[in-house]
Amino acid sequence: MSITRRTFLKDAGLLIGLLGLQPVALAEVAEALELLATGRAPVLWLQGQACSGCSVSLLNSESPSPADLLTRYLSLYFHQTLAAATGVAAQGCLEQALKEERRILVVEGAVPAGMPHACMLGEESFNDLLLRSARGAQAVVNVGSCACFGGIPGGEENQTGAVGVSSFLKGKKVQTPQFSLPGCPVHPAWIVGTLMQLVRGGSLPTDELGRPRAFYGGLLHDQCPFFAKYQVQEFARHPGDKGCLFKLGCQGPITHADCSLRGWNGGVNWCVRAGGVCVGCARPEFAQHKNYPFYRFNEGETEGSSS
Repeated sequence: MSITRRTFLKDAGLLIGLLGLQPVALAEVAEALELLATGRAPVLWLQGQACSGCSVSLLNSESPSPADLLTRYLSLYFHQTLAAATGVAAQGCLEQALKEERRILVVEGAVPAGMPHACMLGEESFNDLLLRSARGAQAVVNVGSCACFGGIPGGEENQTGAVGVSSFLKGKKVQTPQFSLPGCPVHPAWIVGTLMQLVRGGSLPTDELGRPRAFYGGLLHDQCPFFAKYQVQEFARHPGDKGCLFKLGCQGPITHADCSLRGWNGGVNWCVRAGGVCVGCARPEFAQHKNYPFYRFNEGETEGSSS
């Protein structure tokens, strides 16, 4: 696809606003888009134990739009859900992607470490394919809480021994640089922003869990519209009540993400603004235990829980 320099600069300007970068980064972001568009940074996307929610979230991307992102900018060599090819043709696309030395491996979903045959692609288990793909990749980007920490598939007493990608690769002594983007699902801007940073060769500071500080460096609580209500202890006691949702189980005070600043669906809304609590889906502990509370009632007493 032929793309003009003007288009690169226009889309780079939109991304700068989306990612909270300074205008001086315009040229570098435009160059990163050009690298993605010309295939010099091929992306291989694998899926393990997942619901494909993070892929759906990627398709909700704005600036660039899903169509532009997939057909113009991402050299998406292989994606199990979005692939038009099947069977031998799909396997051929996968093998071609594995030959690309500058490939970026994106992983969605947990690894069935205790039941390798739970996820198969052709005659190969996801576990073996992940190892083949991670070795020699430029970087591994784990998208969603399942890929980062095990998520819902890795909940207590699960039968597959599901674990996060980092944990699995560390056990196999794979040294490829990794970046974790937790969330259920992950925000499309976190994916696009991370890929942009990797391609442009800039630094991508992370915390001890491999999460980019640009997206996970602060607590949701600090930018919550109910922060002032929390400070004066004006709490909602039942769903629909006015006031801070902390007593209903909101985990914003212990969850690192920028949902409260970024919003979802083009910045239209996010969980708390919509009247729901933050369930802490970006936390490592999310859904790891059977009694993990999604809501609390009666001033902290758990009425129901789910995993």
